[in-house]
Amino acid sequence: MSKIRVLIAKPGLDGHDRGAKVVARSLRDAGYEVIYTGLRQTPEAIVATAVQEDVDAIGLSILSGAHNTVFPRIIELLKEKDASDIVVFGGGVIPETDIPGLLEAGVAHIFTPGTPTDETVKFLEENVKPKSIA
Repeated sequence: MSKIRVLIAKPGLDGHDRGAKVVARSLRDAGYEVIYTGLRQTPEAIVATAVQEDVDAIGLSILSGAHNTVFPRIIELLKEKDASDIVVFGGGVIPETDIPGLLEAGVAHIFTPGTPTDETVKFLEENVKPKSIA
């Protein structure tokens, strides 16, 4: 069976990527194929990369407060590209009161600060299946 491919992205103007890099490394250490987009990505660039790389999941890390705009936009763009099978999850500084709206918009899970990385691995194991079999 092939490995789960995960895109880790930093949307918007947020310039802090330590958390995203920690998650990317933990997923790589757990055996996932990880693509990291780097800082200041637009929703359009994130979705284009996800489709081009044929990923199974997108992990979004945001600290800027733009999650209520950016996350739903990424979900919308995935639908437009017939890629809504890509599981989207997020993390960062996201108020608890915003989480239900993000889940309703199609984000599969939100991880809050301090979540152990093994919880992210467990979430992916339980909710994401690789698209192809090697």
